[in-house]
Amino acid sequence: MRPRPRPRQDVPAQAQAQAQAAERPGGPDPRDLRADDLRHLLAVARTGRLVSAADALGVDHTTVSRRITALERSLGVRLMERGTEGWVLTDTGRAVAENARTIEDALVRVVDAVSGQDPPSLHGTVRVSAPDGFGTLFATPALARVRRRHPRLQIELITATRELPLRPAGFDLALTIGRPPRSRLVTEHLTDYALGLYAGDEYLARRAAPATVAELREHPLVFYIESMLQVGDLDIERHLPGCTPAFSSTNVFAQVEATRLGTGVGVLPAFLADRAGLRRLLPEEVDIRLPITLAVRRETVAHPAVRAVRDALHHEVAERAAELLPPRGEG
Repeated sequence: MRPRPRPRQDVPAQAQAQAQAAERPGGPDPRDLRADDLRHLLAVARTGRLVSAADALGVDHTTVSRRITALERSLGVRLMERGTEGWVLTDTGRAVAENARTIEDALVRVVDAVSGQDPPSLHGTVRVSAPDGFGTLFATPALARVRRRHPRLQIELITATRELPLRPAGFDLALTIGRPPRSRLVTEHLTDYALGLYAGDEYLARRAAPATVAELREHPLVFYIESMLQVGDLDIERHLPGCTPAFSSTNVFAQVEATRLGTGVGVLPAFLADRAGLRRLLPEEVDIRLPITLAVRRETVAHPAVRAVRDALHHEVAERAAELLPPRGEG
């Protein structure tokens, strides 16, 4: 066997790895790869964090970092890089992770065969990102049903109202308001939902309800913080030109509570405002309809657990369409 070249101290480790891989006839040798290193890559790809991946694998974060470095050295390519929201896969890393999943699934099937699982139960971790309101009231019931059917599956839900990152990391499926820009994700329309103007009885006891949209400018609005809003479709200027929120929050539940307490007129999702017993204002004039997009990372789209969660989300919104989309103009 030809001895490997000794590392040069003046060349970065990644360049050394690439040079070594290039010198091997036919590229990297599969015998140099360790399946366990691929598991570590998948764990970081799912979570976007070394510490979170380490927790999922039952090791410390230095072990995760060391295993991925070893894998990159064996392959002679960069598989991950640091992004604004954690570690993200490179183009090559995504291709490696997509193929590595078949190895992970095979190991799970081996365990199922030995333990007599028939049919095999779903394993692993699925992380979902969703807006706080929709994630709590619609995604949570869907995820809970999946978890009851597959008790060996771990499900994580992150709630945040934001756009999809251009270089996604830290989730398997993401729900976002609006139509996302072109990205490396597989996207589909999940459902539409309605927003309208709402007020509490206490507020309406103190002030007469606005009779027109123009009169609305004389009332304090409750909505998102404009400077921190990360979803263009929720820009208040698009829907109510000239209106500026007087009470703002990044959390839609805080907006609902502020409206209920008489702080002002809330621009709220119907599925939340109706639950809180708020009164609809100007239903004919202000009836905002926005889409919710379901996005899946390409390397996870065919995974059985991801498919199960996707199907459960579609079922949930189909069963409860009336909550999301009440008849137009309904007050």
